[in-house]
Amino acid sequence: MRLSTTRTPMAPAGPQIAFGEVRHTRLSPVVHAFNYPAFFIRVPIHRLDQLQSATRLFGLNRAAPLSFHESDHGDGRTPCQTWIRERLAESNLVADGPIWLDTFPRVFGYSFKPVSFWHCHNAAGQRIAVLAEVHNTFGERHGYLLHQRGEPLRGGAELSAGKAFHVSPFAAIEGRYRFRFHGRQDRWVARIDLDTAAGQALLRTSLSGTPEALDRASALRALLRYPLFTLGVIARIHAQAFALWRRRVPLFSKPIPPSTLITRSPS
Repeated sequence: MRLSTTRTPMAPAGPQIAFGEVRHTRLSPVVHAFNYPAFFIRVPIHRLDQLQSATRLFGLNRAAPLSFHESDHGDGRTPCQTWIRERLAESNLVADGPIWLDTFPRVFGYSFKPVSFWHCHNAAGQRIAVLAEVHNTFGERHGYLLHQRGEPLRGGAELSAGKAFHVSPFAAIEGRYRFRFHGRQDRWVARIDLDTAAGQALLRTSLSGTPEALDRASALRALLRYPLFTLGVIARIHAQAFALWRRRVPLFSKPIPPSTLITRSPS
């Protein structure tokens, strides 16, 4: 795919919901692949007040059929905009413009977010960094802060980080993630590949969706299509783990979590 310019390929006017799919392929020691329909939201962290007026079906830090809670992200205590801008400043990244968070919402109060993406821009609208925030089924979270030493990120450019956080008992804490983000007006794709320490391809995953405005009609469509979506996410994770266990894929014990919440790449 040809790389786009450094300006963010898609700059929404307000909160969005995207309907698409999750794809996951394991390549070693057995080939195991699956995909399922999904939806996610695109949250303007710099203008959270826009969520308040999107639709009564969607709540900001309150109970609703669909909702976004700041406590689900960052350190779980600090307001999201304050937290992410502090993390950027610690890495000397000037991202003083819009910040968009792509994430799964809570559905009827329940949420599990395998990975969320914070897209951080400067005042000129150029994306400077992406924070990939990963959650595991043990209630832990860890972020990979991806950037190119403050230079604007091109759409589709590869960003990488060493694996530092336990996600699956079927993968060791080693190897390297490769991230790519592609955006068009009609489609948004985040790709995450994991290679072993020896450089062998292990996992190929992606989250994609077609974005539209978050309003009553789109929220209702999400609820009618996927009323138990986030429960389904955690159920599928355990079902796929059982399938790998039956195929005798080696297990790795859970290590102690990283001492820091953020892995910065490059250092």
